[in-house]
Amino acid sequence: MGDVAKGLDPSGLKQARRDATCVADLCDAYVKAIEEGRLLTRSGRAKKPNTLTIDKGRINAHIKPLLGTLPVAALTRQDVQSFMHAVAEGKTAKSAKTTKRRGLANVRGGKGTATKALSLLSAIMTYAIDRGLRTDNPATGVRKFAEGRRERRLSDTEYAALGKALREQARAKNIWPPAIAAIRLLTLTGWRRGEALNLTPADVELAKRTAILPETKTGKSMRPLSRAACDVLREVPTIAGNKFMFPPSRGEGNMQGFRSYWLRIAKLAELPAEVTPHTLRHSFASLAADLGYSEPTIGALIGHKGQTITSRYIHSADALLLAAADAVAKRTAELMGDEPSGAAVAP
Repeated sequence: MGDVAKGLDPSGLKQARRDATCVADLCDAYVKAIEEGRLLTRSGRAKKPNTLTIDKGRINAHIKPLLGTLPVAALTRQDVQSFMHAVAEGKTAKSAKTTKRRGLANVRGGKGTATKALSLLSAIMTYAIDRGLRTDNPATGVRKFAEGRRERRLSDTEYAALGKALREQARAKNIWPPAIAAIRLLTLTGWRRGEALNLTPADVELAKRTAILPETKTGKSMRPLSRAACDVLREVPTIAGNKFMFPPSRGEGNMQGFRSYWLRIAKLAELPAEVTPHTLRHSFASLAADLGYSEPTIGALIGHKGQTITSRYIHSADALLLAAADAVAKRTAELMGDEPSGAAVAP
């Protein structure tokens, strides 16, 4: 009221500030809020660094080039629809140098990329509402492309080929031994790649055959370890001064070059390009289902979202879960042509 008495227009000034904020500036503010811990996910936790890195990549590769100069307040549902289709059609696809020496990033288009970029844009627009820059989310109601996701599992022949490649490379030592051990652990546990690569000795109690993962995609998670998985963890080479179970060949931290090691093993095993480390996870779950284990048991073994009962009642479920872990690992070892560890117990 004081400003009005002075002949000012507070409402008009506020609207002018809204109009002056462009999508690129909003994206920067969104990233900064996450980095400072002021913006949490739906589960009430901060975004993981890797997730934020992916978000930054999508912002710089797709959102800023196509929408960055538009005022946040003026962005329409039609703009968002056009954005999604442009990404799907590959209009933002390109190859660009990274900060690493000889580094090259390939920005891809396609329907899957467009769907993920749209989801991020929707989250950023929700942040705009929280800041008072909009009263609605223009991404709401925009129909996304069907993901077309197909869960792939290894065939018996592919299991055998992978096992042979791992054994041969373990003997020849042409590939970093901890990388081979990490791949073997993924086949025997069905864990996510990041869960294995971020594993530390402090997370594992081999005597109890239990791993407590402090930070996973679904939060803190407790996992039973088969005898075969314990053997891998006992035998994996370690490097003094590195806290991770699967250290890199150079430098500190976890194994950043795991993807290249995996691709070499996959090539030696003549696996199709669509077979990825995630395929090992789905294959493990599929083998468990083949053996007759229930969905809750399988979820407890591999840490599916919603299986928090594992963390709460691990002491009463220990024997059953360990037996299940042993049975699936034994079947995996048989398919890979390895010597099995321990005995399988019927579900």
